[in-house]
Amino acid sequence: MLFSKILLAYDGSKASNKALDHAIELAKVTPGSIIEVIHAYDFPRVFIGEGLAPIPASVNKDYYDLAEQTVEEAKKRLTESEVNFHVKMVQGAPAETVLKYAKDHNSDVIVIGSRGLGGIREFVLGSVSHNVVQHARIPVLVIK
Repeated sequence: MLFSKILLAYDGSKASNKALDHAIELAKVTPGSIIEVIHAYDFPRVFIGEGLAPIPASVNKDYYDLAEQTVEEAKKRLTESEVNFHVKMVQGAPAETVLKYAKDHNSDVIVIGSRGLGGIREFVLGSVSHNVVQHARIPVLVIK
């Protein structure tokens, strides 16, 4: 099966770097394909009782700077691979952001790294890859 619009969920982790490698291989076997990389980030929130505690601006800036650095790493690796790509940084909950992007941009496949949780921990916590697999309307390739 060939995919022309490959959506890669990238967070800079070891698993997402492996997913990047697989997305590049998929793109290389399909002439004219494009890898659309999305890095979803969110700012931390602290709840105290029913209220939301303010987070210092410097902390939010650190999160944003890390997100930019992660995006630049992906751009560098993709440039070296000589495939067509587009990289976007989006603020929001990762699973929901990836699913919305896939729908809005008519992606053919989602490539995502697994963080390797299993059993009870995954059931209780859930994971981004698990949520994407459960709710995606297109094929999802989960890389371990």
